[in-house]
This record gives sequence, structure tokens and C-alpha cells, in this order.
Amino acid sequence: MEKEIGEVSTYFGHVGVAAIKLSGKLKVGDKIKIKGHTTDFEAGVDDVQIDRKSVKEAKKGDHVGIKVPEKVRPNDKVFLVE
Repeated sequence: MEKEIGEVSTYFGHVGVAAIKLSGKLKVGDKIKIKGHTTDFEAGVDDVQIDRKSVKEAKKGDHVGIKVPEKVRPNDKVFLVE
């Protein structure tokens, strides 16, 4: 089951990090799926950062950075895989 928990706002290619505006909760250890026009993959969440500081958990409204294995694009949807 998948639940939408956010949207990609920016992708930093040189470090492989997606900036995501959360509409739900995200924590270290979660599995996410990122989907868009040309994006479709699942990834584990090893680290969640807010303002370049690692946090265990982030909530709705937070703007987080997470490392992703593939290129993502603004407006790609982020889902929590349960």
C-alpha cells in the first residue's frame, strides 16, 4: 500500500539529494517510492535532514533532504510504501 507523503521541490544532482516538501510523516528506516513522468523507483530512507542536520523523523510541513539513488524532478510525488 502506498500513501502520498510529499512532493519533490528540488534535486541536487552533484550530491544526489532530493529536497522534499512533506505532506505527511517520514522517518529514518521508512521505504519510499518516488513517481513522476519519467521517475519510478523505490528507495530506503537512511538519513533525513532538515537544514543540513540529521533528524530521526520529520512531519507534515517540513522541508527535508534525503539521498536518492536516481535523478528526480520537481513535482515528482513521494509515497510511503507500507
